[in-house]
Amino acid sequence: MTEKEKMLSGEIYSAVDPDLSRELMETREIIHDFNSLRPSDTQKMKGILYRLFRHIGDDQILINQPFHCDYGSQISVGKRFFANFNLTILDEAYVTIGDDCFIGPNVSIYTACHSTDPVRRNSRQEWALPVTIGDNVWIGGGVTILPGVTIGDNVTIGAGAVVVHDIPSGTIAAGNPCRVIKGID
Repeated sequence: MTEKEKMLSGEIYSAVDPDLSRELMETREIIHDFNSLRPSDTQKMKGILYRLFRHIGDDQILINQPFHCDYGSQISVGKRFFANFNLTILDEAYVTIGDDCFIGPNVSIYTACHSTDPVRRNSRQEWALPVTIGDNVWIGGGVTILPGVTIGDNVTIGAGAVVVHDIPSGTIAAGNPCRVIKGID
């Protein structure tokens, strides 16, 4: 198995693998081009995202600059996707976002996991867990979503939340750690 295959299957892999490092650098170059475009050049932005992402639901995608990701090729977004300034997606595992999702500014979605043991962590061995976000989800500004989290359909995540556990469909959730505040009728 290659290190990338291990990474995508949730196994421990070497984060300093030369092939992964080369792919990360290629993506950084693409993201640099995206972030350097004039904000009015939406067609070129969409073209870059279509080449970079694994899947895009339709051409009504809008991601305000700056945007950052590690690979891009593990990111899927549904129809009518909107993300505000400073979206960061560390996509060592798959990140799947449904239709009609709105993401506020300064949101971070992480999939990479690191050991809490400093010796193991310093070996640059890590693993990754996917993140899944359902349809009709609004993620408020400054939210952090940690590896392995699933957020259901029709959910609102309040600004500043740190999502460490799954959030069920039809709820409003907020806080650190994020917890369900109430259901949506």
